[in-house]
This record gives sequence, structure tokens and C-alpha cells, in this order.
Amino acid sequence: MRTSSLLYLALALVASSSLVSADVVEYTFEVGNVTVTRLCNERVIAAVNGNLPGPTINVREGDTLVVHAVNKSPYNLTLHWHGIFQLMSQWADGPDYVTQCPILPGGKYTYRFNVTAQEGTLWWHAHTSFLRAWVYGALIIRPRLGHTYPFPTPYQEVPIVFGEWWDRNVIGVEEEAQEFGGAPRLSDAYTINGLPGPLYNCSQNQTFQLNVLRGKTYLLRIVNAALNEHLFFKIANHNFTVVAVDAAYTNPYHTDIIVVAPGQTVDALLTANQKVGSYFMAATPYQTLNGTNNNSTTTGIVVYSRSGSKTSPLMPSLPVNNDTQTANTFYSGLTGLVGGPHWVPVPKNVDEHMFITIGLGLDFCNLPNNTCWGPNNSTRLSASMNNESFVLPVGRRFSMLDAFYRNATNGVYTKDFPDQPPFVFNYTDTSINANQGPAFAPKSTKVKTLKFNSTVQIVFQNTAIIAPENHPMHIHGLNFHILAQGTGDYNATRDESKFNLKDPQIRNTVSVPFAGWAVIRFQANNPGVWLVHCHIDTHLTWGLSMAFEVANGPTPDTTLPPPPADLPTQC
Repeated sequence: MRTSSLLYLALALVASSSLVSADVVEYTFEVGNVTVTRLCNERVIAAVNGNLPGPTINVREGDTLVVHAVNKSPYNLTLHWHGIFQLMSQWADGPDYVTQCPILPGGKYTYRFNVTAQEGTLWWHAHTSFLRAWVYGALIIRPRLGHTYPFPTPYQEVPIVFGEWWDRNVIGVEEEAQEFGGAPRLSDAYTINGLPGPLYNCSQNQTFQLNVLRGKTYLLRIVNAALNEHLFFKIANHNFTVVAVDAAYTNPYHTDIIVVAPGQTVDALLTANQKVGSYFMAATPYQTLNGTNNNSTTTGIVVYSRSGSKTSPLMPSLPVNNDTQTANTFYSGLTGLVGGPHWVPVPKNVDEHMFITIGLGLDFCNLPNNTCWGPNNSTRLSASMNNESFVLPVGRRFSMLDAFYRNATNGVYTKDFPDQPPFVFNYTDTSINANQGPAFAPKSTKVKTLKFNSTVQIVFQNTAIIAPENHPMHIHGLNFHILAQGTGDYNATRDESKFNLKDPQIRNTVSVPFAGWAVIRFQANNPGVWLVHCHIDTHLTWGLSMAFEVANGPTPDTTLPPPPADLPTQC
């Protein structure tokens, strides 16, 4: 019996024996326009229940989560529960045109799913491109009643949700970039729990403050909900102990800096062990593509009890924005907690080997007089995986999952996503820019079909076409082990010896190193259609995506269930 079959059996036994400890947790999310003031100006945004960020969802492992989404905004909307497996609730995953059609203005839809075999911090967000800048929040999964954390119980748990703020309508920012085929206008600020902090204009009174008691330990539940930016995070004079990433426990990792890519989460213990006073927490971008980042810094304040209101906060020493060594050291230093709650061993026998190049590229300008914003004004910016630039099946009658369920994929997507790139070259050599041939990728909607329960190993290889960059690659519906990461071009003869098959970290989003590669492995034990994409929203828009079509398993509880009656079907 394969590992995932054992997993399904174990989950069934846990569910049947623990129903008394599981609850149905219910929320109503009304998404509508609200006026907020940031950076000296009033702006109308779409927000959940009038708040930015939206509500923090609190559940226990084993609970059923029900969210009634009511779209009172003027925009099409879907919600994604980032990192949730969606076992037997695949229709609730949320990416528009992939697992559902959008919720139209004035419409509603109820997301219902079980939270199974996961503990820690995840998050939720709109999956309708730049609407994610306004519609997001934390999703916290605690152990079921009677179970404990695999680390000392903290005095308090604190969500730290990073965001990105434009001092304009983000939908207009996206539409402008799409029209002219260039990079979108840079954001104007970063935020901590929706607040920019005192380093920005008119933001002295819009600063997140964490009040602490000396000697107490706090669990920071850190989410990077920024659209486009990797972030460095530090607190002056304090250290962290990382205990989980992407809702998977890690061996304790001690560090004075946390690096978090768009889409990733980090659970870190903070002990208030410094002298009574106040200390800035600060987040600043880790920049791998010059000229495309807002280089500002958002700050909050850690204030010790009885420190006095006149205490001047101490600022942490932050790395330079292009400190790749610090980023790589953090990412490669994390390991999984073997034997901890919900630990899954690395599957040994690989059925599918894939080598996937990821990176930026070009498309032809479709505007008159060479007025596009790409190089030489004669091209549009694009992105691709294995030289296929993904487009959503807008207007093709069915969502991808609905087409899979109905066995009606013709005209919606094709099943020929390649296992290898069509061109073999020195992928991270920047001189490739002199040869624009590999830069142009056809637009397509392609999936890779996987047998149920098959084991898949992927080498994600960054390319230097246009420019090398760090890409956070997210897989819906599945976790994976990160076996190794490195710089330059991947070489199996040399790099397989670096694989960690004992205690690798488990994630749903891997930050593929700048001008480098990452190797992941997972079991395709969840039937359905699962989007794979870069979690930098600009690159998702440009086509840095594909999808897995995971076949049904042999039993009813490993077969895609029918769609809910109220599922939006107008694509």
C-alpha cells in the first residue's frame, strides 16, 4: 500500500474517532467598497467586512470551515484558502476559471471544507489577480482539543500580516499594465496588519503596536500577503525561533532575521528578553530584479510594559535589498520536524520526473506605433514555464475542474504540458538576453496529467531570460518536500548528492533561488485540477503558470465529488 493510501486511511480513522472534538466554524465575508485613509489620501477599496486585512479565521485541526462569500463589490471575485488541501472539497479551492467561475457582483457562494492534517498558519485571499491587494487575511489552525504544540505553549499568539499598498486603485494599475504590456506601477508602501508605520507620510498614527511583558514568549504568525515582494523581517535586538512554515512544523531554527516570499507563512517564537523599552519591527524588500521594487520599509513597534510613552524605539539593522546570501541561508537552513504532528516521510520511489524552467519572457506588441512598455517599446512582457505561457480559459464555458469532472476538456485545456523545456542552454547566463529566440513563448492552457498516488519530482530551474529573479512557486491542493536548493544551473550528477531525504522542510510555496534552482517531491494523492504558479501576481498575470490534472483514485473517497449546487458556473 502506498504512502498516500495510508494517509487517507489514517485520516479516515482520525475523523471517525474524533468527531466529538471537531466543530463547524462559520463566517460571513461581505466584500464591498469602503473608504480608507492611507498616506495622506482617502481611497476607495474593496474589503471584507469593511476591514483591511480582513478577518482572521481561527479553527482547530479537524474542524469544518464554512465561509459565506457575499460579493457586494463591483468586481468579479473568488476566494482561495492558500495551502488548504481541500481533500474531497476540491470545488472550494477558489482560483477563478480553474476550480470555479467567478462570483459576479451581487452574487454569493458558500465555501465549505474540512481542515485536515494541518496545523499552523495559512491565509486566505482573493484569487482574482490584483484584487488580492485588498482582500486577504490570516487563517490559523490550532491543534484539536486535547493535543498540544510540539514546542512550549506561548503566552500569546499574534498575526503579523504583511501587505502592499498602492496610493491608487489597484484594479486600474493592473488594467494599465495589461493594456501596455509592461510592469505595473510600483506600490507606494508596505504594511503590517494593514498599517504602513511612521516612516511613511501621514502614518505616525497608523502603526501596528505589539505590547509585550518582559520574560514572556509570543508566537508570531507571519504571512506575506504582498503581491510582488519578498520581504526581510527583523525586530531590533531580538531573535526568533522558527517552529513552522506553511502550516508544517520545523525543527527549531534560531535566527535574527526572517525571509518570507509572497504566499509563504512563518511561525516564529519571540521571547521578550531585552531591557524594558520599545523596539521597531521592520520589513523591507528582498530585491532580485533591479528597478521593479518599492525600496521603502514598513515598521511596527514592540513596546514593553511600563516602558514609558517617551521611549524612542530602536531600529534594527536591515540587510541591503539584494542580499541573496542572507535569503538563501534562511531558506536552506529550515528542516522538517520528523515525527511531529502530521509529519509525512519523503516518498522514495519517483514515478514522474519533470524539469521545469521558469522565468520572464516577451510577447509581440499588439499596439500601434510600438507603444508597448516592453523592451524597445516593440514587445510586451511575458512569462512562462517550459516555454509555455499560461492563459486562463476565460469564456470557454467550463472552469478547468468542471471540464475535468464532465470529461469535457476539449476547448478548455490540453493535456500536453511538457516534462522538459524545448531549449537546452545555459539557463542562468545573462548573455542569453542577446538571443531573444527562447524569450518568446506561445500562449496556451496546458496541464500535466498525473496518475492518482504517483510520486512526482520537479526541478524548478530559474532562467536569466530578460533578467534572473527569485520566483515563489505555489502548488494548490498539495504539500511538497523541498529536497535541495542551489544557484546556477541544476546538474543531477553533482546536485543529487545534496538531497535531504531525511528531514526536509514541507511547504506549499517554494522560493526558487535567484539565478538558481529548487527540487521538490510530492505524491499526487488529491484528485482534481491544481494550479501551479508563481505567487508574484505580476508573473501570474504574464503567464508563469500551469496545472496538474490528478486522476481519480480507486475508491469513492479518492474520487472527485460532484460540484455543489450553488457553485458559480458562468465562465
